[in-house]
Amino acid sequence: MLQFDCLSLIQIQLKSLVEEMKDITEALEMLEQELTASKRDGPVSEVFCNTLKDFISIAEAETKNASILYSDVGENADALSYYFGEDPKCYPFEQVAVTLLKFIRLFKRAHEENIKEVELEKKIAEMKKVKGVGLKGK
Repeated sequence: MLQFDCLSLIQIQLKSLVEEMKDITEALEMLEQELTASKRDGPVSEVFCNTLKDFISIAEAETKNASILYSDVGENADALSYYFGEDPKCYPFEQVAVTLLKFIRLFKRAHEENIKEVELEKKIAEMKKVKGVGLKGK
């Protein structure tokens, strides 16, 4: 059940991210059109044009950075697919994320079991030591 919930959540978030990136790109295009139109207004719109130009410059840089990060996530997902022995072309990002969650859960469980085993071995060694001391004293 947890796997299905995680998969659904990841799909929704990815879909949302793609839609938001598309909306931002379209909004930037509209701002460019507004900038072009306001330049025709002459000196009356000079402050507005400069402010809008600065905003567009920053927004485009941030949008480019977000696109690069999105691309990096895709590359990392492909690398994880290879790591888990899957073909990235046939293994969607959502499935990579679910597999990673499973791997982390199993790794933590194995780590906890290893810790318990070490503690048990220490107790057994301590008990043997105590018994050994008791036998020597008799």
